[in-house]
Amino acid sequence: MKGFPDLPPIWMAGFGAAQWLLGYATPVSSDPAVRWLGGLTVLLGLVLVFWAARQFMRHKTPIEPHHEPKTLIETGPFKFTRNPIYVAMVVILVGWTLWIGVVVGLLLVPLFRWIINVRFVQIEEAALRRQFGPAADAYIDRTQRWVLR
Repeated sequence: MKGFPDLPPIWMAGFGAAQWLLGYATPVSSDPAVRWLGGLTVLLGLVLVFWAARQFMRHKTPIEPHHEPKTLIETGPFKFTRNPIYVAMVVILVGWTLWIGVVVGLLLVPLFRWIINVRFVQIEEAALRRQFGPAADAYIDRTQRWVLR
């Protein structure tokens, strides 16, 4: 897998595919209310992704993981969570599993969150601390990582 891009959207797509594949081995819900809820949840996640991405553009700092941040973003969704795009990815996976009716796929969401936390979040927070020192410490102390702890 050398040279394969280690990026959060790739991980999310892999987990989404795994959730879909679970549909072949487990019961699937065909309840239209569950599908609607799933679709709205995916939409909510996408709105959050674009809102956060807009902040990266406004502040002219890289959005890609493993790049040194140029600005400490504390506006928009970053007021509520240090990782709004990762939170959005979790929301999208929850919505996706409801949309496809593979409710057991929800069991994969905590694993996705853990992988993102280890492979990206902790490294990015260390970069913020290196780059912005006490300002990053203060932001990290007052803003939750995942909205819910």
